[in-house]
Amino acid sequence: MQRQEIVERVKKVVAQVLKINDQISDNSNFIFDLGADSMQSLLLVAAFQEEFGIDMEEDQALQVQTVSDAVDFIAAIINR
Repeated sequence: MQRQEIVERVKKVVAQVLKINDQISDNSNFIFDLGADSMQSLLLVAAFQEEFGIDMEEDQALQVQTVSDAVDFIAAIINR
């Protein structure tokens, strides 16, 4: 899967879970820029797993801070 496709799908999931229509940049921080709380962070992990059909180690996934970090994390799992 191409990186740009992962970026687009990650941003789509973030917009749905956090119910935001604002511009989501690659450098957007889930907590500080997009306002995610701890429950929403867990929902994001679940939504990414469903969107990409992958299993993510929850503790590691919750360390992901930005959209770009999420893309890298997901790409590493997909491209194993």
